[in-house]
Amino acid sequence: MEFLLLSNSTNHGSTTFTHAAEALAQVAAGDRVTFVPYALADWDDYAKRVTTAFDTFGVEVTSAHRSGAPERAILEADVVMMGGGNSFRLLDALYGLDVIGGLSRRVRAGETRYMGASAGTNVACPSIRTTNDMPICLPPSFAALGLVPFQINLHYVDRDPGSTFMGESRKDRITEFLEENHCPVLAMYEGSWLRVTGETARVTGPARLFERTGGVAFADGVDVSQLLGLTPIFDGGRRPRRGGSS
Repeated sequence: MEFLLLSNSTNHGSTTFTHAAEALAQVAAGDRVTFVPYALADWDDYAKRVTTAFDTFGVEVTSAHRSGAPERAILEADVVMMGGGNSFRLLDALYGLDVIGGLSRRVRAGETRYMGASAGTNVACPSIRTTNDMPICLPPSFAALGLVPFQINLHYVDRDPGSTFMGESRKDRITEFLEENHCPVLAMYEGSWLRVTGETARVTGPARLFERTGGVAFADGVDVSQLLGLTPIFDGGRRPRRGGSS
């Protein structure tokens, strides 16, 4: 099993994928990459931008949407790159193509190497419940590929102590998720990524791990392989019942 999950595709002041070019090229390992553009509406433009970006570090890209059978293009790929955008739209497209189970099995068996950025990382989790995106469409389920047995929150930001914003912080939102679910959340800041090879998982760049019992901050290059052995449990929150309290 080999995959690379990026928090974002573009760092401020840089060009697309430049910050992770070496890691992306290592996972591609000289093979052609099949790009999945369905998280955005303009597939042609998105594919063109990603193809140009990968070309700068010597990786050939073909987009699944240009195939007469995009589901086959995805399931028969040596390497898949799942692009970012809206996680609900992307997951809905994957369900529509009926590739959720097949792609998950291929990645787990080592037959396909997987790369994802933003929404492409969200759909690698057991569910997309920790996405930051609006539900602009309704996929059949929130259940996703489940390549990792924990949730990831991307583009993570700490609350600005000087801000007058009174709404929930990202930490508050993750705390709400943990009130409902027994499943840790790995929060990755911009420019960070998770690399999994076999039974080894390592975070490059800053991140935080949130659990019901508290959280811990990671420095650069931390081994988080222990997270691969977890079993997530969803939907355990308290609910009122008609005619009485629960």
